[in-house]
Amino acid sequence: MSKASGQKIRILYLMRIFLSESDESHHLTIADIISKLENLGIKADRKTLYDDIETLRLFGLDILEEKKKTYGYYIAGREFETAELKILADAASSSKFITGKKSLELVGKLEKLTSIHDAKMIRRQIYIIDRAKNVNESIYYNVDTLHEAISEDKKVSFRYFEYNVKKERVYKRGDSDYYVSPSSLIWYDENYYLLGHSDNRETISHYRVDRMSDVKKLSEKRSDLYKDINPADYSKKVFGMFGGKEIKVKLRFNNSLAGTVIDRFGKDDVIMVLDGSEHFTISVDVALSPVFFGWLFQFGELCEVVEPQTLKDELKQKAQEFLHSLER
Repeated sequence: MSKASGQKIRILYLMRIFLSESDESHHLTIADIISKLENLGIKADRKTLYDDIETLRLFGLDILEEKKKTYGYYIAGREFETAELKILADAASSSKFITGKKSLELVGKLEKLTSIHDAKMIRRQIYIIDRAKNVNESIYYNVDTLHEAISEDKKVSFRYFEYNVKKERVYKRGDSDYYVSPSSLIWYDENYYLLGHSDNRETISHYRVDRMSDVKKLSEKRSDLYKDINPADYSKKVFGMFGGKEIKVKLRFNNSLAGTVIDRFGKDDVIMVLDGSEHFTISVDVALSPVFFGWLFQFGELCEVVEPQTLKDELKQKAQEFLHSLER
């Protein structure tokens, strides 16, 4: 190895040592560093290491020194704080969208973004054994293909399935593919959905990405229809990602449900009009669906449909059907 090559590899190993083995609670003396480099087959003296540390500082590493009995050096600032990495690790571990195998892989990668000492705090035991986790490993490749198609303004094709009572895949349309102009991907209720315009439908549709197989990016340019739909606006109108006829409704709530309404429709996007001292009303666009009806029913007398009358009539019918089912 040439002298120049030796200098380059030494400073790279030095950077790795600092990033993986030092933090505010774990300092490295020059003697520690010399020993660690020697274990890697690299020799260095004190003066050289002082120069290398200064070079790494100029490069952007936040290396500080602290004197106790001896001078100790450590990385003070990192791209991610340990608390941020813990949050990301918890999200990766608890998400039902991500498979158990992939969760472990992601947490392992997050651990490499901090010191080996703080990494132990990131791999905490998160007990979610009873939590349903996705088993479709191809989902990551599906997401990548869909993002690529959206970026390149291309259509996609895929097969779409549901599960039957035997837990077997049942493909919709048999062996026929779906052909869709993708608009965007949306994360809703711990699942990924593709928003897009299907070739055989006039309205926007959504598809669960983990229920797709054989996802392909096509050479055909995607349709301009619904290409720039706003995912946030769409998710506020659609309850539980169940589509339906879109209508404007006026609802009257007890003041105790103010937080629930804000959580559902967004603090900045819903106008809450006071109606007396104990109630408020809102007017919003929603897609009628069983999930929307269920959302309203849960509030009982604390919620009232003001208009339209057609919705009030439909809710009465749903309530009567449910009561009749209890009498069977």
